[in-house]
Parts: sequence; C-alpha cells; structure tokens
Amino acid sequence: MHHLSVEMLAAESEPITSAGNAQLGIAVLVGIAVIVLLITRWKLHAFLALTLGSLVLGSVAAAAPDDTIASFTKGLGDTVSGVGVLIALGAILGKLLADSGGADQIVDTILARTGARAMPWAMVLIAGLVGLPLFFEVGIVLLIPVVLLVARRGNHSLMRIGIPALAGLSVMHGLVPPHPGPLAAIDGLHADLGVTLAFGVLIGIPVAIIAGPVFARFADRWVTVEPPEGLVPQRPSEELERRPRFGATLATVLLPVVMMLAKALTDIVVDDPDAAVQRVMDVVGSPLIALLAAVLVGLFTLGRAAGFGKGRLAATVDRSLLPIAGILLIVGAGGGFKQTLIDIGVGDMIMDFAKDWNISALLLGWLIAVGIRLATGSATVATISAAGLVAPLAADMSTTHTALLVLAVGAGSLFFSHVNDAGFWMVKEYFGMNVGQTIKTWSVLETVISVVSLIFVLLLSLVV
Repeated sequence: MHHLSVEMLAAESEPITSAGNAQLGIAVLVGIAVIVLLITRWKLHAFLALTLGSLVLGSVAAAAPDDTIASFTKGLGDTVSGVGVLIALGAILGKLLADSGGADQIVDTILARTGARAMPWAMVLIAGLVGLPLFFEVGIVLLIPVVLLVARRGNHSLMRIGIPALAGLSVMHGLVPPHPGPLAAIDGLHADLGVTLAFGVLIGIPVAIIAGPVFARFADRWVTVEPPEGLVPQRPSEELERRPRFGATLATVLLPVVMMLAKALTDIVVDDPDAAVQRVMDVVGSPLIALLAAVLVGLFTLGRAAGFGKGRLAATVDRSLLPIAGILLIVGAGGGFKQTLIDIGVGDMIMDFAKDWNISALLLGWLIAVGIRLATGSATVATISAAGLVAPLAADMSTTHTALLVLAVGAGSLFFSHVNDAGFWMVKEYFGMNVGQTIKTWSVLETVISVVSLIFVLLLSLVV
C-alpha cells in the first residue's frame, strides 16, 4: 500500500496535549485500567468500554475534549475502512463453509485417511485449514464436534486430540491474516500484507507443531477428562442432499492465501512498481480482491455444490453478517483508542523509553501486547492497541521487519488466556474441564504459542 503513513504524520505533527511523559504514562495506565474494569468488573461491552476508556485517556492527559473525540472518531473510521470489509468477507466465506458442509467435508476426508498415531497431527492440520478464514470462536464451534466425535469413536484421549485443534486455530488467529487482529496491526503499522502472511505461515507451522501435537503429550499427563455427554453440538449444516467436494472446498479456502502470497512473491522477484505484471498482481493480491474472489467462487463451489438456491445463498450471506457487528465495532473502537494514544503523543513517549531501555522494537511490541492481553482478555484489543503504541518505531523499519513487528505484537496478544477471555470459558465448557484444568491446558497452550512465536520472530529478524 503506497499511502502516506498516518502514524508518521501523527508523529511529526504536534500532539493534542502538552502533558509531560509522566502524565502521559499515568494517562495510559488509567485509560487501560478503566477499559479493564469496565469489561471485567461491570461486564460492559468492549465497544463501550473502549469508547469510554479513550475519553478518560484524553482527559487525564489534559487534551481538549473535542480533540479527544476527533482523534477517537478518526481512528475508528480509519480502522473500519481498512479492515471492516475484509472482516465481513471473511465472515461470509466462513458461513458458506459451515452451512454447505464444506468444513465437514474437509474434516471427514482427512479423518478417513488417518491412523491413530497420526491423529493429533491431522487435527492440527484440519484446525489450521478450517481456521484460515474463520474467527477463533466460530472455528471452535465448528471443530469441537469433530474433536469430541474423534475422541469418542477412536477411543483417543480428549487432550491428545483437542489441544492440537486449539493450537491450529489459535496460531491462525494470532499470526495469520485475514484474521481481524493481524489485519488491524498490518493496517496500523502499514506493513505489507503479503510479506506478513508469508512470515505468519512460515512461523505458524513450527509453532503449531510445538504447541499442538508436542505439548498435547504433556497436557494429557496433567489433565484427564472424558468428552462431556450431550455437549456434542449439532453439526452446523442440516442434512444436505449433497456436499461440496473436498478438492473444491480446499481450493476455495486457500484461494485468497495463494493470491496474496503470489502478490508478495511478485513484489520480491520483479521489484519494479511500474512493471505491468506487478501492477496487475497489486490488484489481484490485494486482500479485498482476494477475499472477494474467494467469496464469489465459494457461492458456486460451496453453496451451489450443496444444492443451495438463490434464496438460500442470500439468506446464508445475510446470516453471516449479523454476528460480526459487535466484532466490527470492537475493532473500530480499538482503532479509536489507538489513534487517541498516538495523538496525545504516547508514541513519542514510547520512543524516549525505548532509547533508554535499549530493547528491540520487536520485544517491546510483544511486551506491550502481553500487558494489554493479560489486562483485557482480548487478543484483538491487545493487537490493535499495541500496534498503535509501537507505530512510530515502525516508521524507519524495512518491509520485512515491519511484518515481523506485526507478528511480534500478534504473538504477545495470545499470551496466557485466563478468566477475562471469552475463549477461556468456551474451551472450559466444551471440554468439560474445571477452571484449574483449563488453566493447566488452555492457558499454558496460549503461553507456549506466544513465547515460541516470539523466539521464531527474533530468530527470523536476524536473517532477513
């Protein structure tokens, strides 16, 4: 994307307050504390909490109220315009995959060809593929029936099958666009989507293996649970006349990824912005076109293949958009909070601290995301806020290092999921565990993903 960085402009323009670093530091802590308390103690919706937190942030930093409101609304608008359409397209593709039976088809085909020893590896592969276009919560709802069925039918331990599935989903959610968190961070840091996607997949594969099949062996020793009776949810698709074919379903899911990666490769190989092939690939590989293409292809390869008529297709698309209204508003408000942070001059404050600390930008981005994740419980809020805070550090970075900064922030946003995270409760209920068992398995799993991802990001930063 060859547009002038808003963050660079913000860093160069005067902050909306004359507060010193100490006051700004207090403002950030109070703003984040307000958001945390509103979400955890008073159970306020994250959208409202982020909006109120932004206003508190501005007022503690002694910014004029109208300036704070202008910053918040600008950030909200910029984030939704950058990410909103992509989240909507991802949701439509995910719903088509679920309703047509395409997700079941991927799952059943792989299970039919997998022996008992390879089952944890098959689960991490399934979760990675299914998790590519889906939100984490949707992915859990889609995959849990499979996990419970496989555990019951094959007489497998629930942890050996379940942990790899959760690892595959979580790695995709934190590191690989088109998930909302990584997309928002790419937008905020003006990273190259194709390069970030390529690095995300490169790092994601070994991380998913370590946190999935490898860690599952330990989790299995620590916790033994039976698949809960009666909790096997109904498969998302009612019995259909026919299902989409495995090959067609897989091709549809991977189409946007291939298009975005093709653009990234063209950028590296051709490296001439005026070359016709690169200009064509810039369009073809843009996330909007890639996801739009996948949705349009999916209407035929998934919807029509399952025997859906025009009315049924329209209803499926319609239903896919309702659940994401809240996500869009949370992501937007997170962008508003981020912009308020930037406009009161927190970026410059972080720069000052970073100089004294002598700490790498990648590690700093990870640490900030970890702090916000532990406090708010939301990976997406942590990613967006941390991206806003470290944005000034990205201004002088190379394309590859900016992409790695996105992944460092994404890795930090997954750290130690606990009781303030909706995903924690979903995993607990679906697996029939108590809080202690969930912390021993799910919370530790998220921490393993976060730390191992950071190690790979830092190693990769030495090479590229």
